[in-house]
Amino acid sequence: MLNKINFLTAGESHGKGLLGIIEGIPSGLEIEQQYIDFHLSRRQKGFGRGARMKIEKDSAEIYTGVRLGYTLGSPIGLIISNLDWPNWKDTMAANKQEKQLNKKITLPRPGHADLAGIMKHGFDDIRNVIERSSARETTMRVALGSICRKLLEEFNIHVASYVTQIHNIQDSEESHPYDVNKINAQADLSPIRVLNKNVEDEMINSIKKARNNGDTVGGRFKVLISGAPYGLGSYTSWNKKLNAELAEAICSINAIKGVSFGANHASDVFGSQLHDEIEYENDKFVRTNNNAGGIEGGMSNAQTIIINATMKPLSTLSQPLKSVDIISKEKKLAHKERTDSCAVPAAAIIAESMACIVITDALLDKFGGDSMKELSQHFKSAKY
Repeated sequence: MLNKINFLTAGESHGKGLLGIIEGIPSGLEIEQQYIDFHLSRRQKGFGRGARMKIEKDSAEIYTGVRLGYTLGSPIGLIISNLDWPNWKDTMAANKQEKQLNKKITLPRPGHADLAGIMKHGFDDIRNVIERSSARETTMRVALGSICRKLLEEFNIHVASYVTQIHNIQDSEESHPYDVNKINAQADLSPIRVLNKNVEDEMINSIKKARNNGDTVGGRFKVLISGAPYGLGSYTSWNKKLNAELAEAICSINAIKGVSFGANHASDVFGSQLHDEIEYENDKFVRTNNNAGGIEGGMSNAQTIIINATMKPLSTLSQPLKSVDIISKEKKLAHKERTDSCAVPAAAIIAESMACIVITDALLDKFGGDSMKELSQHFKSAKY
């Protein structure tokens, strides 16, 4: 449902690498590889990540669309190499092989894309599904989203996230009164990106227990966006509502099962207790609270946008569940693949990047401009 920004990713989990193209970014935005790589490194961290993150050191080569540190207004192309590729070059070769070098995977994992994917495409080898349905693809989304993040920062719009729950361990102080542009600096110091140190050890122990049992755990996290002006999105059409666009973007992340905005208790109280009353102070409208989460009627209302997301436990288990062989129809245990025991902290970083893309699109849609100078002039001329 994006209007001004278009992006595309390509690549398999164990292929040569990942490709990404984003178009619609105005000319004149200062961007360098180090900035993108910093946010890629944030995605790789987090207690509970598996062996793959010890192999890869993600770095995005800017291939097109940038000259001498500034965007050209043309499509920007990025490449991220998979360092594990040499170990998979025969299995994932693009050209025909004289013989099948690897045994076909025929045991689908419950909860994964495996069974629906092979049924959809008529495959007899689940490897064909695993490679693209893997969350490895989200690496490129973080890289492309980092370009959008850099644009937003030029307008003092900041995006941050933190973990509020791991398994059944919840941060009882989950609504933390921190500046959004300072939250990531604090959350990134935690191995699970939680702000409340009092629950950190308990959350880590929950992940350890799952890992030792060959199991996985999910959790919840928040994404916060500060500085968004009035009127990003629209109330006029279903597919222009900002909350709908953000929900679509974040629900597209692997293992995300739910997205909501603002107060988590919205269904538990009366309207008189929920809605944020309006006052007028120092020549501007202000609110007594932010239960709406910064969005009303499908539009930003100049308050901090609050997104809540729920992530399920990952589907690949070291102690696999029951399954059925797609060829022989025999009852067996599901396929085992390298996996994380918990990826909630990483999912929060990916969600930040998806939010950056959506907010950048909405900003360009409202204010317009082919260059950063032009966009800045339009933005500054708006009066609220």
